[in-house]
Amino acid sequence: MAKKTAGFRLEHDSMGELRVPADALWGAQTQRAVQNFPVSGVPMPREFIRALGLVKAAAAEVNGGFGLLGKGVSAAIRAAALDVAAGAHDAQFPIDVFQTGSGTSSNMNANEVIATLATRSGRAKVHPNDHVNLGQSSNDVIPTAIRVAAQLATVERLLPALRHLRKTIERRARPLRKVTKTGRTHLMDAMPLTFAQEFGAWAAQLESAQGRIEDALKRLRRLPIGGTAIGTGINADPRFGKAMAKALSSLSGTKFESAADKFEGLAAQDDAVELSGQLSTLAVALMKIANDLRWMNSGPLAGLGEIELPALQPGSSIMPGKVNPVIPEAAAMVCAQVMGHHTAITIAGQSGNFQLNVMLPLIAHDLLDSIRLLSSAMQLLADSAIAGLRVREDRVGEALARNPILVTALNPLIGYEKAAAIAKRAYREGRPVLDVAVEMSGLPEKQLRVLLDPVALTQGGIRGSGE
Repeated sequence: MAKKTAGFRLEHDSMGELRVPADALWGAQTQRAVQNFPVSGVPMPREFIRALGLVKAAAAEVNGGFGLLGKGVSAAIRAAALDVAAGAHDAQFPIDVFQTGSGTSSNMNANEVIATLATRSGRAKVHPNDHVNLGQSSNDVIPTAIRVAAQLATVERLLPALRHLRKTIERRARPLRKVTKTGRTHLMDAMPLTFAQEFGAWAAQLESAQGRIEDALKRLRRLPIGGTAIGTGINADPRFGKAMAKALSSLSGTKFESAADKFEGLAAQDDAVELSGQLSTLAVALMKIANDLRWMNSGPLAGLGEIELPALQPGSSIMPGKVNPVIPEAAAMVCAQVMGHHTAITIAGQSGNFQLNVMLPLIAHDLLDSIRLLSSAMQLLADSAIAGLRVREDRVGEALARNPILVTALNPLIGYEKAAAIAKRAYREGRPVLDVAVEMSGLPEKQLRVLLDPVALTQGGIRGSGE
């Protein structure tokens, strides 16, 4: 029984006694970590605490089934751990992200909180190491929790948000199949395309990103639990790893597998780095979409002015009436942060020394933060920008009619040099290319109208006689 003093109680571990806040569910090892790591004030993410709770609940269930824990102890630990997973005790996980590189402090935080809750249930006296941590080590629990947390966050939140954004883009593109605009390369006028084609490229980027992420999840779901301290499985039942993967799959509703090589799962975090790389690639796609939206929305008078994004808030503290593309800007900042996280995760992934990676908490935090940020940004882009944007067809049509690059379609009939002369004159005089082509090409106006039809030009191919 812990000794109590005013506002505190005395707890002990292998290093001696320590004062712990009287109302804290944690014990001495957690308290030491709180005191040792006053770094950022940022605790481990909710998704990670959820995963820790699920791992401990599954372990209690498996150890009870093996007869290594009594039924009462097993049930008490499982119930307490599921409460932790559900978020009922998040305030009891105060340890900073920047802690011991193995995440031992967070593992013991979970062990101590769950042991206290299980003991308070009245079924049995539960020990954090001997019972809650039975058959486990921080060295296999934390890498397992990272994989479980990232897998669940990706499946439950990121992929649905990605699909929602893609479907929103595709829905907006359908009625714009014949709305033609000036294409741009090097930010300069180029051949025409439809809004549906432009939006379709965004949707295709997202579809490719989704495929890459889903492929990465095939490797992320391989769990190293059962490897214990270094991968050999010392102090764990040989059946523990496979039984844990099965139990976690059942508890979470998402498929997990026992890693064939537990040494890899402890020493290397390549699968987490891979997923982070795919999230960074998704951020690249979203940055392009966000910046395209910003350019297309620019103006409304002195910019491109091709679309009008929903007006969400005043854009200036000094310029009345100004409205800015705030959602694409927020999304672009998210993308920058995710790219930065990937750099940190890549460096952290390199920090596997012999049998253990020692930047696990950083990987957990940054990977889960990337998933959370991208999920929110995609939802916002879909609902607050793309769903409500308006195409300014009059502005688009006016610019398209003056686009001298349309003359490219005449190359096969009049040659590049003559077509270039027509384009330069049309641009110099600010006239539609059709009018100048009638004067300079030697082709009849009727044929030129067919050859220079912007909608037809969006279909590509060689333009012949126009008949």
